[in-house]
Amino acid sequence: MSTPSSSPARAAARPSVTFTDVTLVRDDGTVTLADVTGSFGPGRTGLVGANGSGKSTLLRLAAGLLEPTSGSVVAAGEVALLPQHVTLDATATVADLLGVGATLASLRAIESGDVAEHHFEVVDDDWDVEARAADALHPLGLGAADLDRSVATLSGGEAMLVAVAGLRLRRAAVTLLDEPTNNLDRAARAALREVVRSWPGALVVVSHDTALLEEMDETAELYAHRLSVHGGPYSSWRAQLETEQAAAAQAARTAEQQVKVERRQRIEAETKLARRARQGRAMALNAKAAPIVLHAWAAKAEVTAGRHRRLMDDKMSSARAAADEAAARVRDDESVHLELGDPDVPRSRRIAELPGSSAGAGTVVVQGPERVGLVGANGVGKTTLLELLVHGSVRDADARGVPIDAARVRLLTDRVGYLPQRSWHLDDDASALQLVAAAAPSVPTRELRNRLARLLLRGDTVHRPVRTLSGGERFRVALARLLLADPPPQLLVLDEPTNDLDLTTVDQLVGALAAYRGALLVVSHDDAFLARLGLDRVLELDRAGDLHEIELPAPAR
Repeated sequence: MSTPSSSPARAAARPSVTFTDVTLVRDDGTVTLADVTGSFGPGRTGLVGANGSGKSTLLRLAAGLLEPTSGSVVAAGEVALLPQHVTLDATATVADLLGVGATLASLRAIESGDVAEHHFEVVDDDWDVEARAADALHPLGLGAADLDRSVATLSGGEAMLVAVAGLRLRRAAVTLLDEPTNNLDRAARAALREVVRSWPGALVVVSHDTALLEEMDETAELYAHRLSVHGGPYSSWRAQLETEQAAAAQAARTAEQQVKVERRQRIEAETKLARRARQGRAMALNAKAAPIVLHAWAAKAEVTAGRHRRLMDDKMSSARAAADEAAARVRDDESVHLELGDPDVPRSRRIAELPGSSAGAGTVVVQGPERVGLVGANGVGKTTLLELLVHGSVRDADARGVPIDAARVRLLTDRVGYLPQRSWHLDDDASALQLVAAAAPSVPTRELRNRLARLLLRGDTVHRPVRTLSGGERFRVALARLLLADPPPQLLVLDEPTNDLDLTTVDQLVGALAAYRGALLVVSHDDAFLARLGLDRVLELDRAGDLHEIELPAPAR
């Protein structure tokens, strides 16, 4: 994709990170990146790309945690990285997570009368560290009084936000955030967007959260080992990509049509040459000219025919090359296509009962092929509610102790498909075909393979152990077990299905669910994803374990 023209001031701005012919080959010979050239701008950049395209690897190269096999990476100053999976020390304090624990301890020691030289070396010129730390915590609903709190007392979302605030406080020239919204609830995501809006220095964010990507100044994409940058947020980049792809597809159709024209003209020309050759032989038989003259006529005819064929070959080759070049500009980003069996869910059929008002009298009923979204803050018990509904008990230790009345949770069908947050439910040694066959034992293998192909699981992929598949392929296997089950489930229960999915796979999930005609109950913090599912209603779970119907807000811009 070409980068839009920019203002002279923007063009003169120094890139934050520049990659030149960067190649990274793993010890096992796997090529992770190949000859990647490009740069991130000096402002806020959203980095997108398919799972496995190398986005996290690119960030680690920029941070100096990896060395390229060849090529160079140049950063405009210090680089700070927040990895996708942050390891938290439960004994650390909020100040430690912010990165100011040692400085704050030395400052307090000096204020208490300890004049040891090493305290002054640690503090250096950072005498206002406590005030700056409190300012960094303020957008998160925390303050100076929380600096000495243990990290163990924070929710996962709060801990992630504090880690991000610590990087902001650090004021590195370049900051890299890898999937910072994973597992954040809606309030935490909104807080993160607020922090990002006023970020000092260059910021690069890898994310599948389109609301966060809308806060970016630029959108970079890593696709087929090529890094391209668009001067606008995600929606602007997406619109340009769709326009370019529509034009590329039209150009490919036109070029392929020209190949057909050249092929038809070649056939017509060969027919004419054959007719002329027959006519020439007939004339030669009836001619009175000397043999030497007849041979000269024949040789001239062969030269003319050969020249004509070479001209046609050149035109055919040119048309074929143009068609191949045009086709290469059309992406092979396929979408899932499913024709699912009817799960037979009448409008009047009661599927599930969930806890309504805290008085205990209220009951929320999921009825017929309803599509219901379930939202709520981290820790209120959404996963607990799903496990009580599906299993009748809580299997996730982290979800126990949440105040939900199990007696008020009733499942009224035995045909349920459940997709939990974690992938423990898949047998890593089994293949996709084996897993789906177990869910649909009466469906012939050939038909199962056809259905898996519509979920983009083809060829040898269906026979490989699940543990060898990419994240996106593994997710589609889990989805296939639910959607291709025979008989079809009357209720699908999905718990944070978009976590760790790239944007293309999210699109594929939306497409697959569009073809499902049963009841749907989906937990997600991603409002943009929920908005695409055509939900009939959205329920919010509060900390008392009760559900309340709410309006889904428009996705943040």
